[in-house]
Amino acid sequence: MRERIVELKGKLKKAFSNYFSNNLLFLTYVILGVLIGFFLRLNTVGDIWSFKPFLCDLTVVIIIGSFGYLIKPKNQVIYYFSILIFYTFLGVVNSIYYMFYSSFVYVNLIGTLSMLGEVSDSVTSRLELYHFIYVLAPIIFLLVYNFVLKRKPKSITSGKKMFFKTLISGDIVIAIVIVTLSGTEISRFVKQWNREYIVQRFGIYTYTFNDVIQSLEPKVNTMFGYDEAARTYREFYLSLVRDTSDNKYTDIFKGKNVIFIHAESIQNFLIDLEVNGIEITPNLNKLAKEGLYFSNFYPQISVGTSSDTEFTLTTGLMPSSSGTVFLNYYDRTYEALPSLFNDLGYYTFSMHGNNGDYWNRKTMYQSLGYQHFYAEDSYEFSNDKTQDDYVGLGLSDKSFFKQSIQKLLEIKKNHENYMGTIITLSNHSPFNDLEKYPQLDFSITFNKTLDEVDENGNNIVEEVTVPYLENTSMGNYLKSAHYADEALGEFFDMIMENNLDEDTVFIIYGDHEAKLGKSQFNLLYNYDPNTDSVKDETDPTYIPMGTYEYELLKNTPFIIWTSDKSLSGEITDVMGMYDVLPTVANMFGFEANYALGNDIFSNNEKIVIFPNGNFLTNKVFYNNLKDEYVLLSNEPIESDYIEKYKQYTEARLDVSKALITHDLIEKVGNVFDENSN
Repeated sequence: MRERIVELKGKLKKAFSNYFSNNLLFLTYVILGVLIGFFLRLNTVGDIWSFKPFLCDLTVVIIIGSFGYLIKPKNQVIYYFSILIFYTFLGVVNSIYYMFYSSFVYVNLIGTLSMLGEVSDSVTSRLELYHFIYVLAPIIFLLVYNFVLKRKPKSITSGKKMFFKTLISGDIVIAIVIVTLSGTEISRFVKQWNREYIVQRFGIYTYTFNDVIQSLEPKVNTMFGYDEAARTYREFYLSLVRDTSDNKYTDIFKGKNVIFIHAESIQNFLIDLEVNGIEITPNLNKLAKEGLYFSNFYPQISVGTSSDTEFTLTTGLMPSSSGTVFLNYYDRTYEALPSLFNDLGYYTFSMHGNNGDYWNRKTMYQSLGYQHFYAEDSYEFSNDKTQDDYVGLGLSDKSFFKQSIQKLLEIKKNHENYMGTIITLSNHSPFNDLEKYPQLDFSITFNKTLDEVDENGNNIVEEVTVPYLENTSMGNYLKSAHYADEALGEFFDMIMENNLDEDTVFIIYGDHEAKLGKSQFNLLYNYDPNTDSVKDETDPTYIPMGTYEYELLKNTPFIIWTSDKSLSGEITDVMGMYDVLPTVANMFGFEANYALGNDIFSNNEKIVIFPNGNFLTNKVFYNNLKDEYVLLSNEPIESDYIEKYKQYTEARLDVSKALITHDLIEKVGNVFDENSN
């Protein structure tokens, strides 16, 4: 028996030895392909020890690699090298993309590539060496081939037999993965609205393959899935129960004009922020104190950033998980703020000093119901970037506001009622137009006690100046925001001078976060001038800046202001962008049937859901990727609290996707009449 075991071990050792020596090219390709997936997870989601994504990456790499055996040995190196170049491309692009959006690249993103030229500085200014570590894979592959495999022709095998054996091996690994999947994993894989989750659980290659399949959805939605989508739509809205009773804000603005001010990249932490005694946003602070200020207001953007904000604010629906609504679903029927105000006899318009085709606004605005779009070609400004009317990406906010006043006066003259959106631009990343921003000094000067002593034995005290926020992303952002705030202040001065505040409500909101890294907030809140560095977490004065603290800092200000200051105060309930439409509808006296949010002043749920499945209430912040939550108050939660709101979130993401993808408002029609029968 012992001899047989020894003999078997010898045969296995010889078999493995022969396999490795005859398949070194293939194995080199496999190892490098799997390492690319490993390093991408390391640089993004951070979970590198899970075995399932490793198996998934291995499976894809093996199956794709198996076709190399059908190629002549002398040409296999070209095949494997080409595939590794593609894997490298996935690694580099997704690593950079994740830095900005905490998500992964998708096929439908190709439609947005034409817009990258305007924000290319935002990308290049934040590139790090680790974004390009994947380039080492094809380089190593060529080195191994040239210095090892090229001299050993037998190390490169081909033939149908090896192809089938390798393909079957990959299939076996697939089977192992499939039988270990949970119902939750299958559901999230199919829906793919949490891309982080897919990459963390299934690896980048499986995610990419799934995304290619998902990308076909907009093109085939009329052929597949309509019946299921229509059923989801009907069941959701027919069973939806809302508190529609009047509250003290019902009809309070009925018949008044309304102007929305879409403040580019203005985050809520700027409110009342002072650095070196400098008030960063004094005008915004003043508006917040004089009006209704919602201090826990959160955008619900996906990869469409500003366009997602516009879509969710005007329709109360969620952004698309497949492409962006403005680019991929612009030809649908929506119940949106402009169209609802049109029904009331209002003139509706939007103003933006940027190219009208950017984010496909010119076309999408027609679907939302805007009657007129004053885009870049409606304004005068120099193309010389050194001029004062050019700040950041284009027309400066100050020039934009000044010229918009004349347009508003013309609108007031010709229309009894109007609703408009004014979109700012200057505070767009990368916040590097430093010569145009106010010259704020963020360095710190203080008296530092040195270890040295003078002739009297006293420690020497020296005046020291340290840079603090100078030449940092955070410092540049604060200077940019200060400029944007100055422009906003000048705008309201002109509003008052021209009596444009009469019978008009102003709603100011930050459209999304500024995409500043966690390290920049650590620098802002935990800087130690004595060491000219960030404090250690063991320091008793250290302000926590973990994952959840960072996520909760992504809120933006939302302010409802009137010149008579009839409404004022702070609303601390959590509020999402999808709550704006029903809240405004209640105040202006009309209904919003399809909005997924709620009137913030009603007795409905106070919850903000996010496109990736996260959600926020007054009590908890839930992270869908990690399936964990953090308590935000001392108030205990019920045992089924998290599960209840997970279902709440998923139901709204599902119905929003169904409604948008299949154009259900147009094709199914009004289901609310059915509800009343």
